[in-house]
Amino acid sequence: MLIVADENIPLLESFFGDIGDIRRVSGRTMTAADVQDADVLLVRSVTRVGPELLEGSRVRFVGTATIGTDHVDQAWLAERGIRFAAAPGCNANSVAEFVLSVLSVHAEVRALSDWTAMSVGIVGVGNVGGELARKLERLGFEVKLCDPPRAEAEGDEEQFVSLEEAMECDVVTLHTPLTRDGKHATFRMLDAARLDRLRADQLLINAGRGEVIDARALHERLGQANAPRVALDVWEREPRIDPELVERVWLATPHIGGYSLEGKVQGTEMVYRALSHYLGLPVRKKAGQFLPEPALSKVSFTSAADEQDALRIALRACYDPRADDARLRAAMGGSADERAAAFDRLRRDYPVRRECSSLKVQLKGTSKSLQDSFRAIGFKLKI
Repeated sequence: MLIVADENIPLLESFFGDIGDIRRVSGRTMTAADVQDADVLLVRSVTRVGPELLEGSRVRFVGTATIGTDHVDQAWLAERGIRFAAAPGCNANSVAEFVLSVLSVHAEVRALSDWTAMSVGIVGVGNVGGELARKLERLGFEVKLCDPPRAEAEGDEEQFVSLEEAMECDVVTLHTPLTRDGKHATFRMLDAARLDRLRADQLLINAGRGEVIDARALHERLGQANAPRVALDVWEREPRIDPELVERVWLATPHIGGYSLEGKVQGTEMVYRALSHYLGLPVRKKAGQFLPEPALSKVSFTSAADEQDALRIALRACYDPRADDARLRAAMGGSADERAAAFDRLRRDYPVRRECSSLKVQLKGTSKSLQDSFRAIGFKLKI
């Protein structure tokens, strides 16, 4: 059995080496010739999967090690009897921690003594938005949830608010899928009119899909005197992103919100489990078997520690988004082709990033409030 896989999927040999022969290819430049003789295709979000790629091939199983599926023509696969599997929720915690770190930096820049004084509107309450909401609510933030499809399906008007109400919050963070049709289409959901309503004291975060925001309208909005602060992890036309928009946003990262090692490996495991079930093979491997020891394993705080400082230090020890921002800005020189190649390299060669659960936090004589906050984020505690 031949397995053709995106070269950026981690632990391919560990999970799939005893199932078949593995051929690694570039996900961005994958062609029909690359998969013509494959039985199994494993991709990430940069590969468009449909008739252009698979017509005439012998592929019978397609797996994407990502939570998103808008890059896959699922209807066409079903018509051809090709089994499809995704990894919903695999990196939800990674993206939630990414947003928490962005909020931490934002609160510091605004000189807030208590970051929970900010209200947060979460637009899109699936795996990622739901996980983020749970963490924020446990930390004591005021959270407003906006998810029109869920609100309609569940008939729960108390749990969900309108998009307009969510966009009144101090922070608005987007976690919707990309949909172009239907009553609740998200393509360019934040158009010029909605962007104009954002205030200068607000923060807009997009760690969902780039095309949910009208990039041209955002570019113009950020050129105005009362522009909001904007953090973008996802972009229109990746990897050929607009360098002028990179320059104008407050924080710019190369679509790595979900790139923790834990999130990536869980995605691989979920596709491995789906392929094993499809082939009738036993499931013997788990992500935890393959996670290495983290570079930083423990931090310690005493009773003298300020609660906000302690949380900020621990969060940034695991992940500081400003490092990714600096790398992306440095990659925006040269021609459009050179910038696109640099964007892909930043993702391909991304440094190992561990989640908060990999870090043990030792607390000596600290308050219960601080202990609860560390637990809410996901750190392991030693008291």
